[in-house]
Parts: sequence; structure tokens; C-alpha cells
Amino acid sequence: MPIKVGVIGTGYLGRHHARIYSEIEGAELVALIDTDLEKAQKLADEYNCKAYSDYRDIIDKLDAVSIVTPTIYHHKIALDCLNAGKDLLVEKPITTTVSEADALIDEAEKRKLILQVGHLERYNPAVVAVSGMIKEPRFLEAERLSPFLGRGIDVDITLDLMIHDIDIILSFVSSPVRDIKATGASVLTDTVDVAKAWLEFENGCAALVTASRLSPEKQRRLKIYQKDSYLSVDYQTSEVRSYFKKAGDIAFDVIQPEKKEPLKEELIDFINCIKRRNKPKVSGTEGRNALKIALDITEKIKTGKG
Repeated sequence: MPIKVGVIGTGYLGRHHARIYSEIEGAELVALIDTDLEKAQKLADEYNCKAYSDYRDIIDKLDAVSIVTPTIYHHKIALDCLNAGKDLLVEKPITTTVSEADALIDEAEKRKLILQVGHLERYNPAVVAVSGMIKEPRFLEAERLSPFLGRGIDVDITLDLMIHDIDIILSFVSSPVRDIKATGASVLTDTVDVAKAWLEFENGCAALVTASRLSPEKQRRLKIYQKDSYLSVDYQTSEVRSYFKKAGDIAFDVIQPEKKEPLKEELIDFINCIKRRNKPKVSGTEGRNALKIALDITEKIKTGKG
């Protein structure tokens, strides 16, 4: 039996959730929900499903839900869906506050429901490839730069872009964060547009993370320095380079994994987790941990106490 899925929120990303659910095996796209019913109906006509303006009108007919609304609505909608017994994928960031995230995690655990958070870079083929090459990293450096697009400017860059790299770094470093230093600025909006953070971990590892929506060109890169090797990841090309010492010189290998759409891989994994009752790669707990670090960085920037 296919998993009956609804998508709440039919904006830029919600449209892609709808497209992929209509394509993948094991899922049946049943409903698209948006407060703008006309927008939802237009997309529903395209994917041969029903449109609703209120998720409560259809929730009982669904097995699972993707929540792709503005973050301020995540907690309320997710809690309603969990109380209705539905498995969930909530787009990042999981919620606006850590306490809201904790409430969702507790409810999902109590009801034995899937709570997955949409950190799609975990499914980037380059990240999947390099994850098997990680051996006690000592220093990581991430850059996530974008031109000013006018999209996502209602939230700080730390929660819009930087949180992706925070999540990846936390997954690679098996140690709690000990200290954070951060700086940044609001330039074109009332929110933080450019941010730089220094993370120190209890095991001695450190990470430098940069995010900006003021760049002339798009860049997505991660460098991992560890004993005997240096790994370079290009998120955009999905290429991994491994540098190492050989016969007194520095040699390198290039790994070019098979191209895959990260969001599609993420949603396939969500459906498989529902069927097998497996813990997601990015559960509510991982989403909550990334959110906490992103919020701590934001506070240090805004208070000038970085």
C-alpha cells in the first residue's frame, strides 16, 4: 500500500515536494494545502490531487505530511499533525525556538511517530561520499554564499543558509560544541545578511563557518582537515577531492559520485523510514541541535557579544 501524503505549503519548495511525491514509488500524493487555495488548486490540477486551504480538513485521510510553510507556523502545524498520529517531514529549521523543537521531539517519541527534518544537504551525493572518508577531523571550513535573490530575507542568514553547514559539521564531529564566536551584519535587509562563526568543540576540533546572501556568485564549499588527509567538497558540482602525502609530495584523488537530486533522495528516505519505522538520518534531535547552534550564533551577532 502506498503512503498517502499531503504537502502543507505550496511555495517555491513546496512545489518541489509535490512534484517528487507524484513521481516516487511507494508514495501517493493525496492533497496540497495552502491558505491561498487558488495557488494550491493550480498545483493540484497539475499533479492530479485535491487542494485544501486548511490541513485539518484532510489530515485524517493522510498517513504522512510534509510541512513546507514559513518557520513560524511549523510548531503549531506539526503538533496538530502529531496529535493526529501522522508521520512528519518538517522543512528546516525545525521550529523558531529550541523549546518548540523539544516539544515536537517529545510528542513524536511518545506517539512513536517519524519526525524528520529537511536538511537536504545530507543527501547531496558529495556529502554521502565524503562521510565515509571522515576520520577524526581537526578543522573544518564551510562557505555558503549566494547572490541577493530577495527570497528567504524574512529570516537571518544563519537560519536560512548557515544552518545547512552547521548540521553537516555536527554530523562529522562527534563532540559537543564548547564555545562559539561570531560576527555579522545586516546590510540590505533588517535581518542578518552576512555571518561568520567560529565553533570550538570539546575534543579540540574547530570549525569556521561563513554564510552570505551578498555574494556576486553562488558558492557552496566545505573543507575538512584531518590526520594524513585534507578533503574538499563542492556541493554544487557534487565533487570530492582528497589530498594526501605520497612519496614526499601532495597527491590527490577526485571522486565524482553519481548525480542525484538531494530533495528526491530525502523524500525517498522519508517514505522508507515510514514503511520500515526507521529513525531518519536527520531526526528531530539533529534538527534541534543545528537550530540551537544557529540561534546561539545569531544572538552573539545581534548582541555584539560574539
